[in-house]
Amino acid sequence: MAPDPTRILILGGGFAGVYAALHLERIFARDPNVEITLVSEENFLLFTPMLPEVASSSIEAKHIISPIRAFFGKVKFQNSVVQSIDLEKRLVVASHCPICQVRVLEFQHLILALGSTSNFHGLPGVAENALPMKTLSDAMALRNHVIDVFEHADLQSDPEIRKAMLTFVVAGGGFAGAETVAELRDFAFTARRYYSNVRTEEVRVVLVHGGPRIMPEISESLAGYALRKLRTMGVEVRLDTRIRSVAAAWVELSTGERIPTSTLVWTAGVAPSPLLDTLPCQRSTHGQIMVNEYLEAPGYPGVWAAGDCAEVPDPRTGRPYPPTAQHAIRQGKILAGNVAAVVRGGAKKPLAYRPLGMLACLGKRSAVAEICGLRFSGFFAWWLWRTIYLFKLPGLERKVRVAMDWTLDLFFPRDIVLLKSFHRKG
Repeated sequence: MAPDPTRILILGGGFAGVYAALHLERIFARDPNVEITLVSEENFLLFTPMLPEVASSSIEAKHIISPIRAFFGKVKFQNSVVQSIDLEKRLVVASHCPICQVRVLEFQHLILALGSTSNFHGLPGVAENALPMKTLSDAMALRNHVIDVFEHADLQSDPEIRKAMLTFVVAGGGFAGAETVAELRDFAFTARRYYSNVRTEEVRVVLVHGGPRIMPEISESLAGYALRKLRTMGVEVRLDTRIRSVAAAWVELSTGERIPTSTLVWTAGVAPSPLLDTLPCQRSTHGQIMVNEYLEAPGYPGVWAAGDCAEVPDPRTGRPYPPTAQHAIRQGKILAGNVAAVVRGGAKKPLAYRPLGMLACLGKRSAVAEICGLRFSGFFAWWLWRTIYLFKLPGLERKVRVAMDWTLDLFFPRDIVLLKSFHRKG
């Protein structure tokens, strides 16, 4: 009788999970004794660095997603929601939807790459009223919410109510917040020209950040450039300020000020998947699974973690690696090699990754970039941002489609068609 195959189960279809699966497939392509399964709630890989451009109608939403099934030959893919994980019995329970058959998946090696969700920190009214920016649906909901706001404002005769409608607040001044507020500002001022009853001075964009400077991930000089650029664009940046509470018609800041608005975009924190709460693994203060330099969960042989749901130590600094796409991709590759080393017998390799650089787009034809120790800002950094991310986008077809979107954006105004199915209810 043929021996039972070694089952490697990957949970999560983000960068860490997909790239771990890609490298495992290459390693075990001709090995019939290894079975690899990838389980994800979505059947596509989302290229998250371009998400703000979807929200600003600069790129078509479907052009930054790639079907996961198209990546693989050997790897089995299941579009399912994970319901429970049993590390002792080495079982995962998942189903496609509530009325579908529940499937029980066995594993010898489990790779946790479940990603993260928006963290509202328990602040009053935020979960009910804020628009997060984590998923493709979030970006589409924000895009259509902005258009709907202008449609309402164009019919509103009261100038105070109209001004409140046209006030957009973004919480969080990290990479996601800075890029989102820049794209939101560009989109709002572009859309305004179509609404004869809306004046330019009535459109207000505010960025609220709890730290002393925005974009703490990059050097102080580039962060200073980004701050000056945003303020030159007309964005009000509030530093050392936090969101205290939110209602349908206002946002209250830690300074006591209330900003009348119906739009709060939330980029001020993420939390690991709630499924991790059910696992006995050691957790960090932020809730991630703490792994060693090989991306193993100590005390649980065959359990691995990467991406947003793992705290991975950086041997150079002693601090965890930041939860960015380039780190998740590298972690997926190293993790796959280490799983193969355990399965076949061999030496595992520690993760020691020095990022090549950091890039952030600040709206039309402006960006900041740190690459190999060199710093750039302005148009050249913007060109680098587009060139590098276009190169990293999976698949030739997606590269061509995004390049076409960017080319059309140079010559034509952005689309303001309101798609009701993506509009936020309430």
